[in-house]
Amino acid sequence: MKKSPIVDQMFEKDAFSQWLGIERIEDGPGFATLKMTVRSEMLNGFGIAHGAITYALADSALAFASNAHGRQALSIETSISHLLPLKEGDQLQTKVEEISLQHRIALYRILIFNQHQELAATFQGTVYRKSKT
Repeated sequence: MKKSPIVDQMFEKDAFSQWLGIERIEDGPGFATLKMTVRSEMLNGFGIAHGAITYALADSALAFASNAHGRQALSIETSISHLLPLKEGDQLQTKVEEISLQHRIALYRILIFNQHQELAATFQGTVYRKSKT
């Protein structure tokens, strides 16, 4: 599977994505397939994954996909819809869709699936693309 050298550098310094247990399956300009497993310390008081966990997974996918183009990209607006409760041991995987890539603004949709290929969450993110490489 293809992995971006830009994302290699980002991930090496990204302690939070590493703490999440994110595994990079494939990434490059405009795409990122990431996997992770929900752990007990990620659960809320109801025994389901805290919403911030799926949000953080999607946010990492957004960062990797948008920055892999070679220009620094910063999120300016994001939103998430949680569709299924997730429990300890659930395995999550992202699918990134680059909806629009313009000179300064890019729009992405990140789909998060569980191990049964059920859609667990949808995330949309808009990034500002700086001129800095």
